[in-house]
Amino acid sequence: MFADNIPRRAPKDAIIAWEGDSKEVISSFPDAVRSNLGFDLRLLQEGQQPTDYRPMSSVGPGVFELRDQDERAWYRVIYLSRVHGVIHVLHCFEKRSRETPMREINTARQRLKAVRTRMIEGKKHGSQ
Repeated sequence: MFADNIPRRAPKDAIIAWEGDSKEVISSFPDAVRSNLGFDLRLLQEGQQPTDYRPMSSVGPGVFELRDQDERAWYRVIYLSRVHGVIHVLHCFEKRSRETPMREINTARQRLKAVRTRMIEGKKHGSQ
């Protein structure tokens, strides 16, 4: 419990880890979309709630997606919420229909599995 007169330390900003080609894909999004999603990622780094997101339980526990759209397509950033000060961006893609294509979900699942494997290996070797 914190006393009201004692200042609280802000959490250290999280690091973003880009999995697979996710950084290259988000870099190819239209400027306005990239700016909006970048702002949401910054909010996440600061421990705040992004403007438009939802859980992606179809990918795995602790996985969410950031959402944006323009007149051409919907844009998505699937990420694993902050673990040990790191936000893992698993997959970025654009879609033209309401439903998320299974290949996009499977890509995110594969990358999540790889992240979790690295975390387990890190614990075994004492790096976490």
